[in-house]
Amino acid sequence: MEVKVYDNDVEKALKVLKNKLAKSGFFKEMKERRFYEKPSIKKKRKRAEAKKRAAKAMRRRKFQY
Repeated sequence: MEVKVYDNDVEKALKVLKNKLAKSGFFKEMKERRFYEKPSIKKKRKRAEAKKRAAKAMRRRKFQY
């Protein structure tokens, strides 16, 4: 990942970098990897996330028409 700094504005470049990292899911993954997660718990969490995404997609499709 690359962020260019213009006019020595490092604060703005950091803000852009943090935004890109957040959108890519980097912070979420770091939080998940902080502690060991049993495979059974991991599967359960993944299923819940998939269910949540599917429900969100259905809501979007519902409002599109």
